[in-house]
Amino acid sequence: MIKLEGIFKTYPGSQHAAVNNLNLVINKSEFCTFVGPSGCGKTTILRMINQLDIPDAGQVYVENKLLSQSDIIQVRRQIGFVMQNAALFPHRTVFRNIATVPLLCGWDRDRIAERIEALVDLMSLDRSLLQRYPHELSGGQQGRVAIARALAADPPILLMDEPFAAIDPIVRDKLQGELLHIQQRLKKTIVLVTHDINEAIRLGDRIAIFQQGGKLVQYDTPD
Repeated sequence: MIKLEGIFKTYPGSQHAAVNNLNLVINKSEFCTFVGPSGCGKTTILRMINQLDIPDAGQVYVENKLLSQSDIIQVRRQIGFVMQNAALFPHRTVFRNIATVPLLCGWDRDRIAERIEALVDLMSLDRSLLQRYPHELSGGQQGRVAIARALAADPPILLMDEPFAAIDPIVRDKLQGELLHIQQRLKKTIVLVTHDINEAIRLGDRIAIFQQGGKLVQYDTPD
Protein backbone atom coordinates (compact mmCIF):
# COMPACT_ATOMS: atom_id res chain seq x y z
CA MET A 1 0.00 0.00 0.00
CA ILE A 2 1.16 3.53 -0.84
CA LYS A 3 -0.41 6.54 0.85
CA LEU A 4 0.30 10.20 0.14
CA GLU A 5 -1.25 12.51 2.72
CA GLY A 6 -1.46 16.31 2.36
CA ILE A 7 1.54 16.50 0.01
CA PHE A 8 2.84 19.91 -1.11
CA LYS A 9 5.95 20.54 -3.19
CA THR A 10 7.25 23.77 -4.76
CA TYR A 11 10.66 24.03 -6.39
CA PRO A 12 12.89 27.09 -5.80
CA GLY A 13 12.26 29.84 -8.34
CA SER A 14 8.83 28.54 -9.31
CA GLN A 15 5.68 30.54 -8.67
CA HIS A 16 3.46 27.47 -8.92
CA ALA A 17 3.31 24.30 -6.87
CA ALA A 18 4.64 21.11 -8.44
CA VAL A 19 2.25 19.16 -6.18
CA ASN A 20 -0.68 20.85 -4.43
CA ASN A 21 -2.37 19.20 -1.43
CA LEU A 22 -2.27 15.66 -2.78
CA ASN A 23 -4.14 12.92 -0.94
CA LEU A 24 -3.93 9.55 -2.64
CA VAL A 25 -4.05 5.87 -1.66
CA ILE A 26 -2.79 3.10 -3.95
CA ASN A 27 -3.85 -0.31 -2.72
CA LYS A 28 -1.67 -3.40 -2.59
CA SER A 29 -1.35 -5.25 -5.94
CA GLU A 30 -3.08 -2.37 -7.75
CA PHE A 31 -1.85 -1.01 -11.10
CA CYS A 32 -2.21 2.78 -10.90
CA THR A 33 -1.47 5.07 -13.84
CA PHE A 34 -0.73 8.81 -13.56
CA VAL A 35 -1.73 10.87 -16.59
CA GLY A 36 -1.66 14.59 -17.34
CA PRO A 37 0.30 17.29 -19.18
CA SER A 38 4.00 18.04 -18.70
CA GLY A 39 4.70 19.92 -15.50
CA CYS A 40 1.68 18.65 -13.56
CA GLY A 41 3.77 16.83 -10.93
CA LYS A 42 3.48 13.20 -12.07
CA THR A 43 7.20 12.38 -11.97
CA THR A 44 7.69 14.45 -8.80
CA ILE A 45 5.09 12.30 -7.03
CA LEU A 46 6.77 9.15 -8.28
CA ARG A 47 10.12 10.36 -6.96
CA MET A 48 8.61 11.21 -3.57
CA ILE A 49 7.42 7.64 -3.16
CA ASN A 50 11.05 6.55 -2.77
CA GLN A 51 12.36 9.88 -1.40
CA LEU A 52 14.38 10.97 -4.40
CA ASP A 53 12.33 14.14 -3.76
CA ILE A 54 11.18 15.27 -0.31
CA PRO A 55 7.77 16.95 0.11
CA ASP A 56 7.68 20.42 1.61
CA ALA A 57 4.68 19.31 3.67
CA GLY A 58 2.70 16.12 4.14
CA GLN A 59 3.62 12.49 4.64
CA VAL A 60 4.34 9.50 2.42
CA TYR A 61 3.68 5.96 3.62
CA VAL A 62 4.97 2.82 1.89
CA GLU A 63 3.86 -0.59 3.13
CA ASN A 64 2.30 1.23 6.13
CA LYS A 65 5.69 2.73 7.07
CA LEU A 66 6.20 6.49 7.33
CA LEU A 67 9.10 7.25 4.97
CA SER A 68 10.40 10.18 7.00
CA GLN A 69 11.04 7.79 9.89
CA SER A 70 12.30 4.81 7.86
CA ASP A 71 15.68 3.54 6.69
CA ILE A 72 15.32 4.85 3.15
CA ILE A 73 18.01 2.56 1.74
CA GLN A 74 16.07 -0.48 2.88
CA VAL A 75 12.82 1.04 1.61
CA ARG A 76 14.32 1.69 -1.84
CA ARG A 77 15.47 -1.92 -2.11
CA GLN A 78 11.80 -2.89 -1.82
CA ILE A 79 10.90 -0.62 -4.75
CA GLY A 80 11.78 -1.30 -8.38
CA PHE A 81 12.23 1.83 -10.51
CA VAL A 82 12.02 1.93 -14.32
CA MET A 83 13.16 5.33 -15.60
CA GLN A 84 12.61 7.05 -18.92
CA ASN A 85 14.67 5.78 -21.88
CA ALA A 86 15.60 2.58 -19.96
CA ALA A 87 18.60 4.34 -18.29
CA LEU A 88 20.71 1.17 -18.24
CA PHE A 89 24.30 1.36 -17.05
CA PRO A 90 26.25 1.61 -20.34
CA HIS A 91 29.46 0.09 -18.93
CA ARG A 92 27.73 -3.04 -17.61
CA THR A 93 26.54 -6.07 -19.50
CA VAL A 94 22.85 -7.00 -19.51
CA PHE A 95 23.60 -9.62 -16.85
CA ARG A 96 25.33 -7.08 -14.59
CA ASN A 97 22.59 -4.51 -15.15
CA ILE A 98 19.89 -6.92 -14.02
CA ALA A 99 22.04 -8.11 -11.11
CA THR A 100 22.51 -4.59 -9.67
CA VAL A 101 20.12 -4.74 -6.71
CA PRO A 102 20.58 -8.43 -5.85
CA LEU A 103 24.34 -7.74 -5.60
CA LEU A 104 23.65 -4.80 -3.26
CA CYS A 105 21.43 -7.08 -1.19
CA GLY A 106 24.22 -9.63 -0.83
CA TRP A 107 22.71 -12.45 -2.86
CA ASP A 108 25.10 -15.30 -3.71
CA ARG A 109 26.18 -15.95 -7.30
CA ASP A 110 23.99 -19.01 -7.89
CA ARG A 111 20.85 -17.29 -6.61
CA ILE A 112 21.51 -14.26 -8.83
CA ALA A 113 22.11 -16.41 -11.91
CA GLU A 114 18.93 -18.40 -11.28
CA ARG A 115 16.90 -15.21 -10.81
CA ILE A 116 18.28 -13.59 -13.96
CA GLU A 117 17.54 -16.67 -16.07
CA ALA A 118 13.94 -16.63 -14.80
CA LEU A 119 13.57 -12.90 -15.56
CA VAL A 120 15.06 -13.21 -19.03
CA ASP A 121 12.49 -15.89 -19.80
CA LEU A 122 9.69 -13.81 -18.26
CA MET A 123 10.63 -10.79 -20.40
CA SER A 124 10.96 -12.87 -23.60
CA LEU A 125 14.66 -12.06 -23.95
CA ASP A 126 17.18 -14.38 -25.56
CA ARG A 127 19.76 -15.57 -23.03
CA SER A 128 22.49 -14.87 -25.59
CA LEU A 129 21.93 -11.15 -24.85
CA LEU A 130 23.16 -11.43 -21.27
CA GLN A 131 26.79 -10.70 -22.17
CA ARG A 132 25.97 -7.79 -24.48
CA TYR A 133 26.06 -4.12 -23.54
CA PRO A 134 23.06 -1.76 -23.72
CA HIS A 135 24.24 -0.05 -26.93
CA GLU A 136 24.10 -3.43 -28.66
CA LEU A 137 20.36 -3.83 -27.95
CA SER A 138 17.27 -2.52 -29.71
CA GLY A 139 14.96 -0.06 -27.93
CA GLY A 140 12.48 -2.82 -27.16
CA GLN A 141 15.21 -5.06 -25.74
CA GLN A 142 16.51 -2.21 -23.57
CA GLY A 143 12.98 -1.64 -22.26
CA ARG A 144 12.65 -5.31 -21.32
CA VAL A 145 16.04 -5.30 -19.58
CA ALA A 146 15.06 -2.19 -17.61
CA ILE A 147 11.92 -3.91 -16.34
CA ALA A 148 13.88 -7.08 -15.52
CA ARG A 149 16.40 -5.00 -13.54
CA ALA A 150 13.58 -3.36 -11.58
CA LEU A 151 12.08 -6.77 -10.75
CA ALA A 152 15.39 -8.49 -9.98
CA ALA A 153 15.16 -8.47 -6.17
CA ASP A 154 11.41 -9.26 -6.33
CA PRO A 155 10.23 -5.94 -4.84
CA PRO A 156 6.55 -5.62 -3.93
CA ILE A 157 6.36 -2.16 -5.57
CA LEU A 158 7.29 -1.10 -9.11
CA LEU A 159 7.53 2.58 -10.13
CA MET A 160 7.64 3.32 -13.87
CA ASP A 161 8.34 6.78 -15.31
CA GLU A 162 7.16 6.76 -18.95
CA PRO A 163 8.99 3.48 -19.61
CA PHE A 164 7.75 3.14 -23.21
CA ALA A 165 7.91 6.80 -24.30
CA ALA A 166 10.95 6.41 -26.56
CA ILE A 167 9.87 3.11 -28.14
CA ASP A 168 8.16 2.83 -31.52
CA PRO A 169 4.37 2.21 -31.46
CA ILE A 170 4.43 -1.44 -32.55
CA VAL A 171 7.00 -2.48 -29.93
CA ARG A 172 5.30 -0.26 -27.36
CA ASP A 173 2.00 -2.07 -27.87
CA LYS A 174 3.72 -5.42 -27.40
CA LEU A 175 5.55 -4.29 -24.24
CA GLN A 176 2.31 -2.99 -22.75
CA GLY A 177 0.75 -6.40 -23.32
CA GLU A 178 3.73 -8.15 -21.75
CA LEU A 179 3.58 -5.84 -18.73
CA LEU A 180 -0.10 -6.70 -18.22
CA HIS A 181 0.77 -10.40 -18.46
CA ILE A 182 3.54 -9.97 -15.89
CA GLN A 183 1.19 -8.12 -13.53
CA GLN A 184 -1.40 -10.90 -13.81
CA ARG A 185 1.27 -13.37 -12.70
CA LEU A 186 3.20 -11.36 -10.10
CA LYS A 187 0.53 -9.05 -8.59
CA LYS A 188 2.89 -6.17 -7.87
CA THR A 189 1.82 -2.72 -6.75
CA ILE A 190 2.64 -0.66 -9.86
CA VAL A 191 2.60 3.09 -10.40
CA LEU A 192 3.17 4.17 -14.01
CA VAL A 193 3.53 7.74 -15.29
CA THR A 194 2.38 8.45 -18.85
CA HIS A 195 1.22 11.25 -21.14
CA ASP A 196 -0.85 8.77 -23.15
CA ILE A 197 -4.46 8.42 -21.95
CA ASN A 198 -4.89 5.27 -24.05
CA GLU A 199 -1.91 3.68 -22.30
CA ALA A 200 -3.29 4.77 -18.93
CA ILE A 201 -6.68 3.21 -19.67
CA ARG A 202 -5.22 0.00 -21.06
CA LEU A 203 -2.86 -0.64 -18.16
CA GLY A 204 -4.39 0.92 -15.07
CA ASP A 205 -6.78 -0.60 -12.54
CA ARG A 206 -7.16 3.01 -11.41
CA ILE A 207 -6.16 6.24 -13.13
CA ALA A 208 -5.05 9.47 -11.45
CA ILE A 209 -5.59 12.49 -13.71
CA PHE A 210 -3.57 15.61 -12.89
CA GLN A 211 -3.69 19.17 -14.18
CA GLN A 212 -1.14 21.98 -14.14
CA GLY A 213 -0.19 23.08 -10.65
CA GLY A 214 0.01 19.53 -9.34
CA LYS A 215 -3.70 19.14 -8.67
CA LEU A 216 -5.39 15.74 -8.69
CA VAL A 217 -8.68 16.24 -10.54
CA GLN A 218 -9.95 12.67 -10.81
CA TYR A 219 -8.94 9.27 -9.39
CA ASP A 220 -11.03 6.30 -10.42
CA THR A 221 -11.27 3.13 -12.49
CA PRO A 222 -10.91 3.40 -16.29
CA ASP A 223 -14.69 3.17 -16.68
